Order: sequence, then C-alpha cells, then structure tokens
Amino acid sequence: MLRLFDSNKIRRVRELEGDWDFHPLDAGQELPSMYSYRLPVPGCWEMHPKFSTYRGKGAYRTTVKVDREGAIRLIFKGISHTGEVYLNGIKVGEHYNAYTPFDIVVPSVKSGEHELAVIVDNSFNSNSALHVPNDYYTYGGIIRPVAVEFIPNTFVERMEFMPNLSNNIWGAEIKAYVRNIGEEEAMLYLKGKLGGITLDFGKKALNPGETGVFTVNQTIPGVIPWSSKQPQLYLLELNLHSEGNTEPVDDLIERVGFRTITTKDGRIQINGENLILKGFNRHEDHALAGVAIPYPLMVHDLELMLDMGANSVRTSHYPNDERFLDLCDERGVYIWEENHARGLSIEQMRHPLFEKQCEDCNREMVESHFNHPSIIMWAILNECASDVPEGKEMYRAQLSQIRRMDTSRPLTFASDKRDRELCFELADIVSFNLYPLWYGDEDPGELMQQARQWADAAGGSGKPMIMSEFGADGHYGLRDPSRVKGTEERQCDILERNLQAYTSSTLISGMFIWQFCDCRVTEGNGWLLARAGTQNSKGVVDRYRRPKLAYATVKEYFTKP
Repeated sequence: MLRLFDSNKIRRVRELEGDWDFHPLDAGQELPSMYSYRLPVPGCWEMHPKFSTYRGKGAYRTTVKVDREGAIRLIFKGISHTGEVYLNGIKVGEHYNAYTPFDIVVPSVKSGEHELAVIVDNSFNSNSALHVPNDYYTYGGIIRPVAVEFIPNTFVERMEFMPNLSNNIWGAEIKAYVRNIGEEEAMLYLKGKLGGITLDFGKKALNPGETGVFTVNQTIPGVIPWSSKQPQLYLLELNLHSEGNTEPVDDLIERVGFRTITTKDGRIQINGENLILKGFNRHEDHALAGVAIPYPLMVHDLELMLDMGANSVRTSHYPNDERFLDLCDERGVYIWEENHARGLSIEQMRHPLFEKQCEDCNREMVESHFNHPSIIMWAILNECASDVPEGKEMYRAQLSQIRRMDTSRPLTFASDKRDRELCFELADIVSFNLYPLWYGDEDPGELMQQARQWADAAGGSGKPMIMSEFGADGHYGLRDPSRVKGTEERQCDILERNLQAYTSSTLISGMFIWQFCDCRVTEGNGWLLARAGTQNSKGVVDRYRRPKLAYATVKEYFTKP
C-alpha cells in the first residue's frame, strides 16, 4: 500500500511488496551470485533472528515483469539508510537517507522479466553525516513501500496545492510538474478536477529532457475548510493530454484540504482560530516491526494518541511514512514534520556532506509531502549547534531553502540551548526542549516563564512558543511506592507537574510530550550507556504499545476542556 487512496487511474502502477531474496555483503562486495535468505519488503532485516544487530550491507533481489516495451519509474519510499539500485545488474541510481522517497526513471525497458536488485547499507561510515550513533536506532533494509510505474514519455511528476482565502472565498494555486523523457518535443495540455470544478492549465511545449510547470489559480465555491474538528478532504485529479491523442496519456491524483496557517499575536491559528497543540513526539519504532511499521500498527498508534486527547504529532526526528500522514489527514491530526538531523555538534555539522545531505532531505521532504493539510509546520536540525555563529548560518541556509519552496507554513526548530540560543530570529515559532524535574530540579512553570524571556531576548519576541520536548523515564512494569526515578509512578509525577503548568498557561501555543512510545537506541559508550537495554524509556506506552501509568495522567490533562 503506497497511499490510502488511489493516486492514479490511467497510469499503471504495480507494488512490489512481498518476500525478496536477501544476502549480507562483505565490505566492498558487489551483487552476490547467490541469495541465502528471504526477507519481507517493506521490512527491517533486524526482524530476522540472524540479523537482529546487523550493521553493514545487504543485497535484496526481486523480479519485475514488463508487459510491453517502454519507460518504467521505480518508486522507493524509504531505504535505510543508503540504497544502490540495479536493473539486470546495471546500476541505475542511488540514494542517501532512510526517511525520504526517491524515484528512478529507466527509459526503453524491453518486455519480459527483469532482475531488480538493491544494495542497502545502514553502517555508520564517512559518507553519512546524518545517520550517526544516536538516541534512536538506524535500522537496515527497504523499510517503506516499493512500486514500479509504467509511464509514457510525458508524465505528471508531482503537483503542489496551495490553498488561499480571500474575502471569505476559498481558492488555490496549483502547480503541476510535467516531465518529457522522450526524444522529441511534445505539445501537452493539462486539465483537472477539484471540488466539482474543472481546471484548465492550458498548453505548453516541452523539449526532450525538460520539466515544465503548469500553473492555475482557481476559486472553489462551497468549500468546507479542513481542521481537526472537520478534516474535510478533496480529490485533486489531473489528466495530461498530448497533441493528437483524444484520451489522456497520464494522470495523477492527490488528496488535499483547504486551510490557512498563521502566527499572529504570539499564537498559532488554523483558519483564523487560535490553536493549542497537545501532542506527542513519536518515533517510527515498534518491537515487532522496527521502523517498518505496517498500516494496522500505524492506525493503532494514532488511535491510542487520540484516545489520550492528543491533537498533534511531532515526527521526531525525520520525515514520516506517507501512509501515516494520510491517516493524520483523515483524522484531523496536526503534524510538525522535521528534517533528519538530531543532536549534531558544530564539528559534526562541518562534515563535508552535511549541507548537501540536509538540502536533499529538505527538498525531498517538502516536495513529497507538500499536499498534506495535516502538516502545519516544517522544522529542521533538532538540538544541533544553533548556539554558535557558524551553526546559525547553517540554520539560516536551511530555513531559507524551505521558505523558498513553501511560503504557506511557518518554520521552527527545537532548541535545547536555553539562553545561548542564536537562531530564534530566523524561525516563525520558538520551540524549547526542556526536561524540568528529570535532568534537573527546576519547576516547570518557572522554567517556562524563563524560556519565554530567553526567547524574547534572542529574537523571538512576539512569536508563538512551543514546549517541544519534556518527559521522564518510566520503565514498563517498574512500580514502587518509593516513586524513585525510573518507576512508572515517578514518570506520572513529572508529567503531571509539567502538564499542570503548560495547560494552564497563556504563554505557550503547544506541548509535545517526549515521547509516545519507547524506542530502541544505538548501543554505544558515553551518554548512550545511560539507556538501559538500548532503550529510550520515556514513552507513555512501551515498545509493544502497552500503556504505562502515565497514559491516564496524560489523558486527564489533554482531554480537559
């Protein structure tokens, strides 16, 4: 399942889910001559008993059947963390970063059966600036869905839907990116449908190898705006016509919602109404599936959070599986989505590949997830070096990159730098990761007021403020009347004190508990040794989603009117 709706009616798409051949590789080894195992795709190789802690390279293989000669487009929603793609033994593409999708177009593929192989690498190596030993686990495998599309020489690559409201009338600017992979110029017409309205994008000639942008601005009467109270969605259907063909040659369908996001008077507004975000930081990690969480378990996660009264999720610390975002669109859950970079020092940010890998991640995140109404803000660089001038310039560059791609959503980042923060002037929303009563004895209410003063003094005056992380360890089943740190009782106490302060304050526009579920972390030395059993145990539910005592505490405060 690629999406929760059909994204094409004309273009033929074949999903490649199922068992693939698999074989681990030695350093420097190319495609193997034999494969000894069968592993599910999507999936993590850590779920196999022989690869539960395997870090390195492995090769996957399957067969793609092509019915008639033509171009194919290979869609990979996520490979962790580096993938090299081969068709019939010939390398056709590669990609870095586990959490963003990519595609590879292969022209003139003959009819018949073809071998598709992927070399996957989850090692911590000199070519990886973002995947480093961290407070979450870098799994190995083809972790998200794969598909093959059978495309014509001209096809709709993607679209961008940007809603607007003027004089109480809804409209939208819609951009469609159409690509010509053929060897001849093509005269193309693009038409569409949205909310019962016909869209005419006009015509355009595309040269060989060119990608053209078709744009239309259209008012849409009778729109029901999207919000958590009423998450109304509409299908946006595009049909591509070429000169001389009566039937469309290609199509693309997206699901969209009409809503505005503003940050006025120090608050966050959806469709002009002030919003308080009550939610969780969530890692894509499950004891039974690793990072490759199947659809029923995604639904389970979301239903548990909604049952506690949450209205939002922060995708810590990377772009999420698009099926989860589809679920949030349907259920009216607000999303803070951020790029992939967590806790990097300035020395790590000087890695020669850091800026390019972040730029690629930012672009792929925004382009692939642009149309989700649930995403109401983009974020970057969690707890990185935002307290030094060199780091500030990197924050400036990345925030500017995203702002050029999308002017409709506010930008933020989560800071743990307190009064040393230098980058709040660059963001639209200021966000703090603070752990009162866990890493120190500070009072949550007093620390929140101090954080507001730090933000105001550092360029964040008048901007909304979010408590983006707070929480405490609670080891599942560890209950003791002493209420010492690590017990479920102490976790309850700490979360209650924090929630008492934040839910009763007018200083903040949102709060995200760290975290929804326990997650696996990298085994290592230094501070990683503090993670007993290689687990971050601050979840309100454990890795199997068994509720801790804190579940009821969170529900009490999140469901208060």
